[in-house]
Amino acid sequence: MRLDIDRKTLVGLLAGAAITVIVVMLLRGLFGGEEGTSTPIEDIRPSSAGTPASQVEDGRGKVVEEFTASQEPPAIAVPTGKGMIDCPEATVTVGDAAGLAEALKAAEPGAVIKLEPGVYAGRFVATISGTETKPIFVCGPPEAIIDGGGVKKGYAFHLDQVSNWRLVGFTVRNSQKGVMADRTSKTIIQGLTVHDIGDEAIHLRNFSTDNTVQYCMIYATGQRREKFGEGVYLGTAESNWAAYSGGQMDRSDRNVVRGNVIRATAEAVDIKEGTSDGHIVGNIFDGSGLGGSKHNDSWVDVKGNGYLIEGNTGSNTNADGFQTHKIVDGWGTGNVFRANIIDLGNSGGVGVNDTVGGNTIACDNKVTGGMLTKKDVCS
Repeated sequence: MRLDIDRKTLVGLLAGAAITVIVVMLLRGLFGGEEGTSTPIEDIRPSSAGTPASQVEDGRGKVVEEFTASQEPPAIAVPTGKGMIDCPEATVTVGDAAGLAEALKAAEPGAVIKLEPGVYAGRFVATISGTETKPIFVCGPPEAIIDGGGVKKGYAFHLDQVSNWRLVGFTVRNSQKGVMADRTSKTIIQGLTVHDIGDEAIHLRNFSTDNTVQYCMIYATGQRREKFGEGVYLGTAESNWAAYSGGQMDRSDRNVVRGNVIRATAEAVDIKEGTSDGHIVGNIFDGSGLGGSKHNDSWVDVKGNGYLIEGNTGSNTNADGFQTHKIVDGWGTGNVFRANIIDLGNSGGVGVNDTVGGNTIACDNKVTGGMLTKKDVCS
């Protein structure tokens, strides 16, 4: 599926970005560095959405697949600020898929793997944990591209039962799922460009806790099935607990999603039942790519408990800005929505459609194109 940005949409996105810059400056508590300083805004768009040629090569020059990026990224700046990390000096530098696979296999706490520009064809797995004082880094520019070989199967980068990893700066594309984290904790996924993905771009699953996804650019998800094309996916649906979390409620708790630009075919952020106490702050959501499915009707679905959804800017939606849902009794409640900027356009929906109750919808949410809630009440 190809989704092109016409001139009118581009102008709208840029206008939204300008508003976001102002909001970010004001919300110093979310994005500020030291007290009294303002936050810089940095455009991290890659130099191109794919390789200049129509063929993907592995690190040794072998053509593995024809590839054409389906969609240019949103032409908007990604806010930067709180929690940004820098990559230390490399302990190993790699330039091809075999080198990356070997570096991941040999990694020890404190390792810093630097990716040179180029295409890394394959699917890569991290299985060794770092420590709090010696995390393991994989760093590269947007021109360092992990290519999973096709949108029908596989994880391009799999964090498999690890802790204290840092994935920074590179591009992930052309896989069923982009970055998958299982039983992963205290890990930061920062500044990645994730696009042309069969289903969801970044998924924290199977008791993955205390992680942060920040300042990434995500687009062209759902290339296999648009209704599964979430931008960031937290937890596991109840219907999949038996398959992915041992039949238990997937308590992927206390995860943070902040400062990302997301245009997905399903929800930009999908918060599953059984997860709690996360933060969704300062993101930019563009719903112009939402698929036609009745399920793809908001930027954020909240089915978990105790989340803070604050300072986000959204435009273009099929119905609502944010929604709450009760999939499991006792879930989808205790969440706080505040200081969000919501442009409903002509969707006919509301800013926050709280179908569950017990959630706090603050009056400082700003809505154009409709009411904040169905009864237009706030607290």
